[in-house]
Amino acid sequence: MIPKSFKTLAAAGLLALSCVAGAQTGAPLKAGFVYIGPTGDHGWTYSHDVGRKSVEAQSGGKVKTSYVENVPETADAERVFRDMAQKGHKVVFGTSFGYMNQMVKVAKAFPNTVFMHATGYKTDKNLGVYDVRTYEGAYMLGVIAGKMSKGNKLGVVGSIPIPEVIRNINAFTIGARSVNPAATTRVIWVNSWFDPGKEREAALALIAQGADVLMQNTDSPAVVQVAQEKGVLAFGWDSDMSKFGGKAHLAASILNWGVIYKKTLDEVQAGTWKSGDIWWGVKEGAVNIDNFGPAVSPELKKIAEQRRDDIKSGKLHPFTGPLKDQSGKVVLAAGKSYTDPELKQMNFYVEGVEGSIPK
Repeated sequence: MIPKSFKTLAAAGLLALSCVAGAQTGAPLKAGFVYIGPTGDHGWTYSHDVGRKSVEAQSGGKVKTSYVENVPETADAERVFRDMAQKGHKVVFGTSFGYMNQMVKVAKAFPNTVFMHATGYKTDKNLGVYDVRTYEGAYMLGVIAGKMSKGNKLGVVGSIPIPEVIRNINAFTIGARSVNPAATTRVIWVNSWFDPGKEREAALALIAQGADVLMQNTDSPAVVQVAQEKGVLAFGWDSDMSKFGGKAHLAASILNWGVIYKKTLDEVQAGTWKSGDIWWGVKEGAVNIDNFGPAVSPELKKIAEQRRDDIKSGKLHPFTGPLKDQSGKVVLAAGKSYTDPELKQMNFYVEGVEGSIPK
């Protein structure tokens, strides 16, 4: 005679197996996305949402996605992550750095759900991290900025002073100085990923300081709109922003998150997913320079695209020595390139960037 308790355990085990096998028996894999800003039609969150839609469309009905937008980097994010896991999402993507600690906590509470955190560094058995090499796009924009600036003064509207953003500012400056050694970069921090009002004020302040080409590491089109109004030049960041900047829009660094989302969801469905760190760029099709404006000559476009192709082939690494910090000290010897762990800890400005990093 089989004990009742054993029958109960066996039934529970069969139920669990049937749930795990759901994707293989016809039920679509549910994936949830948590966004820091509005999906809109531009910028960081928009680029993630394009990736979400792409992977769902390519799945042939095998993946069903949902999302929550405008989720602040507070305890409210934890609530959203928990809610998604409780509603049966087998994979949950958090798309902002400030979600990290909340995701670590929720991942421990839902060990059978895969969590993926964008731009973070903490992992667990069911928590992985992923990012795109935005610094490669920043470097390519810098090449154009260095050629287009008439006064050799560039400006960057910075979001939050973390290694990811500092790295982008440095790459932009390195790219500019590779074609124009006299170019310098000024930075104004707004301490937000998305705040159109502050972004606008920062852009105006940079122009007042003499900057005639602007880059941003923020999510709204405010910077390119100001550039258009004031007769200076700017770039789309994370997506095309030409419709906001008109003739002021020089080019855009375009992010393709879809390739990472497809890789992750394919592995979860196949049962091969393992926690790790994905960091893809031009080589993998996650970063590109595109949407060149009318002010960019065919010759300059060719130079920028050649740099992109050189990055893709491995011939070019934006952070290759000799490299100096802003004090003039050599921090990277000639012929050497920073490793990924070194890039992820970057906390200094390179030569050509003016000012100091906020503490």
